Amino acid sequence: MRDLPPLPPTHKRPMKLNTLVTLMVYSVTGAILLVIFVLYFAQITRATRDGVRDTALAVARTLADSPEVIRGLSLPPDSNIIQPVAWTVMQRNKLLFAVVTDMRGIRYSHPNSALIGKTFIGDDLRPALEDKENVAINHGVLDEALRVFTPVYNAQHQQIGVVAVGISLNKVEQQIARNRWDAIWLVLFSALLGALGAWGLVRMLKRVLLGLEPYQISALLEQRQAMLQSLREGVIAVDRQGNMTMINHAARQILNANASSHALHEAPLLANLREVLQTGLPREDQEINCHGRLLLCNTLPVKSENQLMGAITTFRDKTEISQLLQRLDGMVSYLDVLRSHSHEFMNKLHVILGLLHMKHYAKLEEYVLLTANAWQSDVGTLQRKVKSPVVAGFLLGKINRARELGFSLTLSDASQVPDNPNEQQVAGLVTVLGNLIENALDAQPEGEIGLLLHYQQGWLNAEVSDDGPGITPDHLQAIFNKGFSTKGENRGVGLFLARQQIENLGGDITVESEPGVFTQFFVQLPWDSERKST
Repeated sequence: MRDLPPLPPTHKRPMKLNTLVTLMVYSVTGAILLVIFVLYFAQITRATRDGVRDTALAVARTLADSPEVIRGLSLPPDSNIIQPVAWTVMQRNKLLFAVVTDMRGIRYSHPNSALIGKTFIGDDLRPALEDKENVAINHGVLDEALRVFTPVYNAQHQQIGVVAVGISLNKVEQQIARNRWDAIWLVLFSALLGALGAWGLVRMLKRVLLGLEPYQISALLEQRQAMLQSLREGVIAVDRQGNMTMINHAARQILNANASSHALHEAPLLANLREVLQTGLPREDQEINCHGRLLLCNTLPVKSENQLMGAITTFRDKTEISQLLQRLDGMVSYLDVLRSHSHEFMNKLHVILGLLHMKHYAKLEEYVLLTANAWQSDVGTLQRKVKSPVVAGFLLGKINRARELGFSLTLSDASQVPDNPNEQQVAGLVTVLGNLIENALDAQPEGEIGLLLHYQQGWLNAEVSDDGPGITPDHLQAIFNKGFSTKGENRGVGLFLARQQIENLGGDITVESEPGVFTQFFVQLPWDSERKST
């Protein structure tokens, strides 16, 4: 299966499976990782800033509750009580600044001691002077910072000042950047795992697909479908539950049903498939009578790694094969008749030439008239009565065969057979007449066989009679059963096929017989003559 021919060079070569799967996995994985990275980074940024804010608030509240800060706010700014405490807190927590102001906004502490006693810069102090905690980002004397403000209360729970704590935004961004690199390393590690997963997936798919590329699988499937639909044999497959999974066009035609018809699901073929599923044993060259057709089928179980996966059957219409053999036999007989006629006419030409050389003109005239009358009685009469060339040629062969065997096969003067464009009806008539005439020739060493073919209102009525030994009453119905014969084994198929074909065409066949006197078959067949079609 690996030795597939390459695609024609005029077509663009399709993408290989490993490239296709790798690109698909990378695309999906990359898109997912990008979304995860954006969401993760946004979450980390928000969490980092919230954490820094909460830390600053905690430091500010702790400083606001400090007794030194409360006592220092009751004294002048240059009392130097709050500055050491604020400086220690700022150094311990790595803050940009820790500033304490009174209710007028006068600083009691600052990293730059020269600014103590000066007014705090920034409108973001105002909400804190109104007894509200506040968080803002602003640029003061030192640097742009995240600034947290919390009120300071005395023992009587009266606001006496504000604690402002600032953390440099550069420090916040540095912490966020560190977390960003964590996210990047996580994404790269996930991408590596995705690459390993894609590589493993490609190897597994190549093993499952027997090393074939997708375009090769597609080409194989299309070729198999075309092959199945072009087969003359019917093909039906079922899964392990016995449900039909595939039926080709020939199977539909042979069974004369579509895939959803009730008749198809009740077909004996499916019962045969289910039996093979149960036993796991193949059945070869089995004859099955399915809806009036004799099918020759082979049924095999389908296995994968010793596991039963389903069953498949291939079949051919044995009736059609038998009909083809009969038609071929009729053509051979016809050729033999033509060959014998050719020799006969050569002999007659030699007689005519001899009479000419001897100048016996009177005898020559008599001989020519006799020959012409004989041809007129045999061939000419047959052609006038039977307009179908196939039927006429067949009857001419049978008349000469009967004559050679010592029989007299006579076509009634009342016979009239118009031409028919329907090949199935013509083949059916030839099959039936061939079986009936051959049976009459086999019934006795010599005798007379009568044949009447009459067309009326779209139907062709045929009567074949002989003066042979006849058929006993208890055999009249059994003669149409497959395998029934009084002439030995491996016989009894002709009348069975004849009746089956006539009934498939919508006709009928019956028989009357009196032992030792006569046997007469009556055939009624639809006949789509040219007169009817016009």
